[in-house]
Amino acid sequence: MRISLRRGLALAGVISLPLANVAYAPVAHAQSYPVRPVRMIIPFPPGGNTDIIARIVSPRMSEALGQQLIIDNRGGAGSTIGTEVAARAAPDGYTIIMVSAAHTINPAMVKKLPYDSIKDFTPISVIADVPTVFVCHPSLPVKTVQEFIALARKRPGEITYSTAGRGTVGHLAAELLSAVAKINIVHVSYKGSGPAVIDLMAGHVQLQFASMPAVIQFVRAGKLRMIAQAGAKRSPAAPNVPTMVESGLKDYIISSGFAVFGPANLPRPVVDRVHGAIKAALDNADVRAKLSDQGADPVGSTPEEHDKFNRAEIDKWIKVARAAKIEPQ
Repeated sequence: MRISLRRGLALAGVISLPLANVAYAPVAHAQSYPVRPVRMIIPFPPGGNTDIIARIVSPRMSEALGQQLIIDNRGGAGSTIGTEVAARAAPDGYTIIMVSAAHTINPAMVKKLPYDSIKDFTPISVIADVPTVFVCHPSLPVKTVQEFIALARKRPGEITYSTAGRGTVGHLAAELLSAVAKINIVHVSYKGSGPAVIDLMAGHVQLQFASMPAVIQFVRAGKLRMIAQAGAKRSPAAPNVPTMVESGLKDYIISSGFAVFGPANLPRPVVDRVHGAIKAALDNADVRAKLSDQGADPVGSTPEEHDKFNRAEIDKWIKVARAAKIEPQ
């Protein structure tokens, strides 16, 4: 995720740490990989952002690998349950994981993670960059960010927002808006973005900051209203919806990187094979069109670029959480 917010929380001082190369251990028969189906863990319930993107790219990845890529949803505990499963898997390439920004945020939010977010994983590639969007239930009488801020100031502590869990992108995005706009909205945490969106559509909560793939179809169906998007520019998936910057919040830019890792010490030939399958999927016109339609910008970074991204984002979110005075639990 990248975030730019010079006002409110004074986050402009957030910088990246020096970066190191990734070491890959050799393993026998790596050149023949894969000879059986590969499991891709999604550390969230079905229907969320990570799940949507994984199911768009997985068929073409399967074709490129010559083996079935099996999606394994392991949701819970802010993605840490499924992520721990991936961290403890054998480094043979038959278990990989697709993560969201939660992977880089959790070190700032969780006191004792059951794994090391850098040392216990082998970076492979960032698949897509996705803007966060501000959506609400159609019953909420607002159509712009400024109208929402005015309403929230009149009703402090009455308006609720759902998230996929404490410390997620949606949680921090809402906290940042609260700090900048000087409003008080109430956080309601769920075990994944899918359940959080379902309750939003049911009217049990009023709004959410979500990644675009999780909500764009519901917006188009009229079940949700998109107030603004937090990308650096308007997404082709929602060209008529203004950005948060256009809505008057200078430098409020939030987007999420969805990426693939393997367990630590994954051999380089296997890394290159999986990376090649990702590139083959992202080079496919149909896959790119589906990602773009969901508001996701295809990336396909190298393992080295992914390593730098992962380290920089972890360092950044630790500093962001401190600036926002959010204590890890």
